[in-house]
Amino acid sequence: MKSRDLITVRALTAPAALLSRAAAARADAPAEPDDEPTTLQADNVMVLRFSAFGAWYEINSWYEGRFLERVLPGAFTKTIAERGDRVKILFNHGMDFFIGDKILGVPEVLEERSDGAYAEVPMLDTSYNRDLIPGLAAKGYGSSFMFNVLDELWNYEPEPSEYNPEGLPERSVLQVRLFECGPVTWPASHAATAGLRSLGMTDWYGEQLRSRDRDRHEVLVRSFTDFRDKHGLRTPGGEAARADVDPVRDEPSGTAPQGAADSPTDAPDTPVVHHASGLTPSQRDAHLRAQRYPFLIKEAS
Repeated sequence: MKSRDLITVRALTAPAALLSRAAAARADAPAEPDDEPTTLQADNVMVLRFSAFGAWYEINSWYEGRFLERVLPGAFTKTIAERGDRVKILFNHGMDFFIGDKILGVPEVLEERSDGAYAEVPMLDTSYNRDLIPGLAAKGYGSSFMFNVLDELWNYEPEPSEYNPEGLPERSVLQVRLFECGPVTWPASHAATAGLRSLGMTDWYGEQLRSRDRDRHEVLVRSFTDFRDKHGLRTPGGEAARADVDPVRDEPSGTAPQGAADSPTDAPDTPVVHHASGLTPSQRDAHLRAQRYPFLIKEAS
């Protein structure tokens, strides 16, 4: 399983904000209190700063293993140019019980800025968007995005440093394929797992999938088991998760987001594909991609 075939989710605790267009136009400047709308108006845009460049953060995940990661400038340039008009803006990655995978809006601005990836999204005048306004105005939501890693550099044996005192493996993400971004609840929650606190939400995504379809969840576990084996990574507990083991349920008590396992999801699912005898690795990869949920592969670059 290649990194480019894995669905990865990252989140920032930097808030998703609802601003007037005038406030959003002040590049990188926060809105003054009087500029923060409390109702949905035609002049409102949701601002998402969903990936910061150059900052190391720790991934401490049952699925991905434990390592340091950073996203470098230029990682979003190609995907925005080639498929930016197909990037979806969803709440909680389309897994919210009430909103599901209804889009919040269509990006008016989607670009790289000096400090990271940035989007401005005029919100559709819908009942579900109006329900989100108070939380957005209070900066109660974080920003998150779903992507594949297309190009990366690994340093498996770095010298201990100030940002990496344990000498964990380091991954620099050079290029991604962006599928979706939007506001999320969990990054602002103290109930988040260590992986969530360190920007990784792949565990959360996997737990949502486990609650909906255990077969697809097992495929996800096997895929990330291959990923960890390839890069010599270990899970937080020091034991690789297996397809027949529920990695979140085996965590120490109290580390999983409350209610996550009970939240139905309308988000696209990962493929139900089992390794068939007689297939070459390239044929198996093609079969996996063919089964992946539609909005991830349609016209993919």
